[in-house]
Parts: sequence; structure tokens; C-alpha cells
Amino acid sequence: MALRLYAATTSQGKLRDFRTAAEAHSLAIDPLPSLATIPAPEEDGVTFEANATLKAIYYSRFAPGALVVADDSGLVDSPDANDNTDVWNNIVLLQRLTGVSPERRTARYRCVLVAAQDGLALHTSEGTVEGLILDAPRGTGGFGYDPLFYLPALELTMAELDLETKLSLSHRGRALVALLGLLRP
Repeated sequence: MALRLYAATTSQGKLRDFRTAAEAHSLAIDPLPSLATIPAPEEDGVTFEANATLKAIYYSRFAPGALVVADDSGLVDSPDANDNTDVWNNIVLLQRLTGVSPERRTARYRCVLVAAQDGLALHTSEGTVEGLILDAPRGTGGFGYDPLFYLPALELTMAELDLETKLSLSHRGRALVALLGLLRP
């Protein structure tokens, strides 16, 4: 029987990423049942790990006996917007980088995943990927900052990669592989 995890996210992009990774690792990842009806906790942690842990513990209480995974991720040290839409966040990022030379537009995606069960955090993993922020979006795949996040070695943005390649290189894919190593010793 495949390992089953429940993802504490309503982000369709994250769910798509998780499901693609699940297929490659004989794993089932489904959205947490009734997640839309559960009031969201306040994410007041000061780190990705703190917020991922808070969410994993909180949501695991709504799925007795199940392994619940929560993440917190994003660009490290990136300008932040108070609006949580991809287009708005990308516009704000580009505005804040106006006049910054290409070689100074380095970026790092970071993802922290926490698996919890019955209100207890069991395992924490993380993944990162290095890149550059372009001055205009490229590609139609992915979500979030993916159209701006350029991988110099591939000469492509994250939004130009197919899902399997993206997950083999992405912060979320790397964090999931690391988490699976902890769940399947």
C-alpha cells in the first residue's frame, strides 16, 4: 500500500506539484478533507519552518491518525506584497528590482515541509534552488514567481519546465524527497 499524506493547502499549484511528485515516488498526496471549511490559523511565525510547523500541527488535529503535510515557501529575502495574487506579487517584485543589474538579481527559492500527526510535528525537511530574477516573465507553466525565476544552467524559467523536470529541481520537490527519506527509513 502506498504511503498517503494529506496536504494542508488550497493552492492548486502546490497540489499539482505534490501530486506530480507523488506519482514518481509511489505516494498518495491528497488535499486535507474539508480543508475549505477549517478556519486557517494565523501564520505569525518569523521563519518558513515556524509557519510550516504551526500549520502542520494545527491541521493534523482535523485528521486523526493521518499524516498531514504543510509547507511554507517562497523567495528568500524577497520584497513582499500584502496581496496574495501571483500577478500582483510579480509586479511588486519587478518594481522593487527596477534598476538592479542582472548579476545582482540572484534569488533562492526555499521550501520547508513539516509532517505532523495528531497535533505532533514528526519530521521537517527543506529544499532550495538558486536562480536569477528576470526583468520580464517567461513561460506559462508553474505559479507564483516561476515565470520570473530563471535557472541559468538550463536557460529556462521554472515556468518553462515540464512538471517532472521542475519537481526534480525545485525547492518543493527537493523538500518532498528529503521528507520521504525521513518517513521511509
